[in-house]
Amino acid sequence: MSTVWKHKDLLAIRPLDPAEIGLIHDTARAFKEVLSRSIKKVPSLRGKTVINLFVEPSTRTRTSFELAAKRLSADVVSIASESSSFKKGETLKDTGLNLQAMNSDIIILRHPAAGAPQFLAERLHAGVINAGDGAHEHPTQALLDTFTILEKFGKHDAPADQKLAGLKIAIVGDIQFSRVARSNIWAMGKLGAEVTLVGPTTLLPQEFRRLGVKISHRIDDVLAEANVIMLLRIQHERQKQQLFPSLGEYISLFGLTHERFKRCRPDVMIMHPGPINRGVEIASELADGLNSVILQQVTNGLAIRMAVLYLLTGGSGPQGVKA
Repeated sequence: MSTVWKHKDLLAIRPLDPAEIGLIHDTARAFKEVLSRSIKKVPSLRGKTVINLFVEPSTRTRTSFELAAKRLSADVVSIASESSSFKKGETLKDTGLNLQAMNSDIIILRHPAAGAPQFLAERLHAGVINAGDGAHEHPTQALLDTFTILEKFGKHDAPADQKLAGLKIAIVGDIQFSRVARSNIWAMGKLGAEVTLVGPTTLLPQEFRRLGVKISHRIDDVLAEANVIMLLRIQHERQKQQLFPSLGEYISLFGLTHERFKRCRPDVMIMHPGPINRGVEIASELADGLNSVILQQVTNGLAIRMAVLYLLTGGSGPQGVKA
């Protein structure tokens, strides 16, 4: 029986089952083919209105959602907090209700408060997409990350929950404050991968073990076996205090340097959700090297976000994608 998308919103990876993740991936695969054409536009969302409401700064995610909606022929409006009525004291609820009153079909929200998209979704009949809420989740990032991994390592004939079975993935860096890490833990685990989190004790609490992952405080212990290494930046904007002695010490203990790269598998996949702090979590040359799929992640993000917008507005999956 084929999977049908039944959700009004996309707020998190945690509530999704592997088949639903697979449906998004399969639909994104069809849209990626569309994006390879000379005319990269389809009429799937013609007549629909999509609002980008970004209360936090963003380059990749905001632009990707905007382009995805335009590629689907939707009408798109992007709003930053600096140009919104938040500056005048308007609440998130009132902002959402006003945007909905303008016949918006989808509101894409990035917000510094964990739970803000859920709060809005419970009060609107318009669809809500979480584009990152505090240190909670960033579902489309995890979807594009797993999509990218599947392109190289995926077992495409396996059941939905075994597509990444046997794959060893290391997520390195600031785990505590990373919404990307949390969404990827859920997505990778649901697809059968073995996930190891790596970071200093101050940025990687033992409580993460409850999510079914392994924990290491030594990057050198995981390099030789990892099929995928995902580097995360330090989330300085969410930290209330200095959680490691110095940047130099962090680089020496957890940075993916040239010397460390020599211990990795020849076919290791290097990932980063961006923005990259070159020379901190990863050497600049490695970020641009043959093992890096960082720009491929960005490309795949457009297809994933097209798929999500399409499914949330009633699309029927990959078989419904039309020229």
